[in-house]
Parts: sequence; C-alpha cells; structure tokens
Amino acid sequence: MRDNYDICAILTFLRDQTNAQDYPSQEVGLARRTPPEDVQQLLQVLRDHDGPLGLVEIEAALAPAPPRRTLQARLKALVEAGSIIREGAARAAKYRLSDGQAEATGAIPLSAAAAALRANVQQPLTARRPVGYDATLLETYDPATAPLLTDQDRAKLAEIGTPITAEQPAGTYARNILDRLLIDLSWNSSRLEGNTYSLLDTRRLIAFGEAAEGKDQIEAQMILNHKDAIEFLVDTAGETGFDRMTLLNLHALLANNLLPDPTAAGRLRQIEVAISGSVFQPLALPQMIDTAFDQLCRQANTIDDPFEQALFILLHLPYLQPFDDVNKRVSRLAANIPMIRRNLIPLSFADVPQTLYTQAMLAFYETGNPALMRDVFLWAYQRSADRYRAVQQSLGQPDPFRLRYRDELRTIVAEILRAAVPRHQTPAQILDWAAAHVPVDDRARFRAVVEDELLGLHSGNFARYRVTPSEFNAWQAVWAHPP
Repeated sequence: MRDNYDICAILTFLRDQTNAQDYPSQEVGLARRTPPEDVQQLLQVLRDHDGPLGLVEIEAALAPAPPRRTLQARLKALVEAGSIIREGAARAAKYRLSDGQAEATGAIPLSAAAAALRANVQQPLTARRPVGYDATLLETYDPATAPLLTDQDRAKLAEIGTPITAEQPAGTYARNILDRLLIDLSWNSSRLEGNTYSLLDTRRLIAFGEAAEGKDQIEAQMILNHKDAIEFLVDTAGETGFDRMTLLNLHALLANNLLPDPTAAGRLRQIEVAISGSVFQPLALPQMIDTAFDQLCRQANTIDDPFEQALFILLHLPYLQPFDDVNKRVSRLAANIPMIRRNLIPLSFADVPQTLYTQAMLAFYETGNPALMRDVFLWAYQRSADRYRAVQQSLGQPDPFRLRYRDELRTIVAEILRAAVPRHQTPAQILDWAAAHVPVDDRARFRAVVEDELLGLHSGNFARYRVTPSEFNAWQAVWAHPP
C-alpha cells in the first residue's frame, strides 16, 4: 500500500469522483484502484482507535461511509498490500493497522513549533485553509540571513557527519560503504512511499536480482530504480550537482517504468496535479514550473553548507512538484548529493516514521514553515551517522533497543539458523514470531534489527547465537543458494 497523504497525482476536478478508475493518479498500485482520500480517511479511522475495529464500527466512523461492498473491497486491498491486518473471519473479522502504518513518532523530539504544525495537518481537510504555491518562499530565501538550520545545528551535523578519513576525491566515502548504502537508502526511501519489501527482501533483490514472492512488481521496480539512481550519484560524484542534468537524470532513473506516460521520466511536468490529502495546490502552468525549477537550482547553488543544501532540496523540490510523480524520491536522493560530493556520512532515512515524514512535508506545503521537517531531518541524520559509524567501528555505547531485546533477538535468530529458513521465508517468520513475543509498538523496529543481524552473520560471529558450526553451515548454504 502506498501512503496516500502526499501523492501528487490527482487532477483537482476529478478528486471528488466516486469511481476509482476516474482517479488519474501518479501513484502506482493501490492508489490507481482506490480513491486516495477515501483510503486516507479509512486509515485515519484505524489510526485513531487503540484496538481493532469491525466492519460495522468502521462504517460508523466514516463520514460518509461508502457502500458496504466498496468498503469491503478496500479493506481487502489494504490487507493484501500489508497496510492493515485482519483478525478473525467472516462477520467476526476485525481490522487494525499493520506495525508499519501504526509506527510511533515519539522517538523523535519535536519543538513546540513542529508539534503545532503536526497538529494542524492532522485536522480534517475541511478545517484547513486551501493554499497555492507561494513563489516568495523561494524568491526570498537567503541562506546567509535566514537559513533553515541554525549555526548550532550545522555545527553539530558537521561534527557527527564527518568520518575520520584523510582528504579524498569526491564520492570516496560513499564508494567505501556502497554495498550497505544501496540497501539502506533504497529500502528506506521506498518504505517512505509505502513499499512493503522487507530489508531482507531488498537485499535479496539488489544482491541477487530475486524479487520477493507475493509482492507487486511495481515494488521491485521502485527499489531497483533507487539502486540505479544511487549508483549514478556515486559514480559521477565529481560532476553532479543541483542542475538540470543531474536532477532530470535522477528523476528518469527513479521513475523508470513507473509512470503512465513513459516520456514523462526525466521531463518537467506538463500537466496539472493535486496533492491527495492536502489543501495545497501546486503550480499548474508549465512555463511557471520551468522558471521556478531553474530558480530552485540557482538558489541551491548559493548555499555553502552541505546540510543546509540537503534540507533545502528536501523541502523545496517536492513543494514545487516539478515532475509528474516521484518528486519526494528525487528530493531524498538529491539531498545526498552534497554528502556524497564532500565525503560526509550519507542520509539514509533509517527508522524515520512514514507518517511523520508525510506530515512534515504536508506542513511545509500548507504553511511554508519548515520546523517539522527540520526536526525530522536533524533526528534522521543523527540516526544515519550513528549507523554508518557503527559499520566502520565498534566504539560507542550499546544500542538500548538491542540491549532490551537481547534474549528475544538471540532466540529468533537461533531458530532461523537451526531451521535453515530460506531467505524468502525469513521475513514472514520474523513477523509471526514478533507478533507473539514483542509489543506492537516495537515490532517494526524489532523486525528491522533481526534482519540486520542476519545480514551481518558470517563464519566469524555466529557463535553468539549458540548454534553449532554444522547448523550455521546448513543455514548459510540455503541462504547463499536459494531454491
């Protein structure tokens, strides 16, 4: 299921139609079959209730409720997409959000301004004032006098983001961690679009070209497109920047085989779009989009600080919506251009909650205030820096989460090794085990940590899981040579 809060794909005059086929959405998969605002409302109902709800309860909470057959079809589609979970059968069936959709945002500290913005975009659409694209946000932006980040923010980011290495050519650090970066950034950026591939699914697809069973081909295409785009940025680190060539090619790679109009990949938008789940209306005239795009590139190139550049592009590129679709994916990878060029630790968006990221983007669309995205960005970069430093060195304090679930992690990993569970079956086994042993709020993180542990296993470290060499070798043979 794609999170439909900020998919910029629905023409305004078609937005209130009731036939799902009347929605010319840029988003792929479920959004083409289901009216996005209805999906948003349905998910919000489940999000606002602590426990699972039955069909009658969901109908009562929706205003207005669609015909029962339509609602049942949408619930079925969301279950199949992994966005919600069905418990029970027939008339006793109840529905709740999956762990990914129910992810908590409490781990990310929010300023008072950010919290207020988040509360604003959580209101119903009817309570928010419709707004259009505000060109003055770009025209008046001055990194010298009114930067997005404070001096203190930038100093801290530079401290945590600068690896201990000698002066090297552009892109050297990213090349050194490329195998890990391809998986991390491809998975997390796709996850923020609602992609249901697990970390293990993503590794298998990138490393071995094996698509996950039972998943939409669109999801595999999205991840492979990320891989190609990341490799492009790393391979051309000394030549890419915030210019037409780089951004158009980045879009072409990320949008490859995903757009209804194949010629739209790598081309500025020629059509009118609307933001589903938002009161923001982007620019409509192609000439204005073209002009604003050039101005965006010029403004980005006036910024000296790489972290200020990254946050600027994360906000302003999706705000402009220069492409038919895939704008946020372009912004997330483009935010890494200054990191790659200057051999800084990249921004992988690890553990960033999908819902909070969407709300931060909506808040900027509708108010022009960057406070919520700034808080998300600062937390996300700290998270990425911690992760990549851990890859290169074993210093620092133990991860409190891993320490708290030390026994559970040892148990599930050992079970997978002893049973020689194949790669393609592992994500489902982790989810089933976590559902029985881990609190719901921690399951998504627990699953990611287990998958991370399995990805890092080798002949020199399996003993901590108390399995025998023969058990490890049997598992490794199945893992390395899937059926």
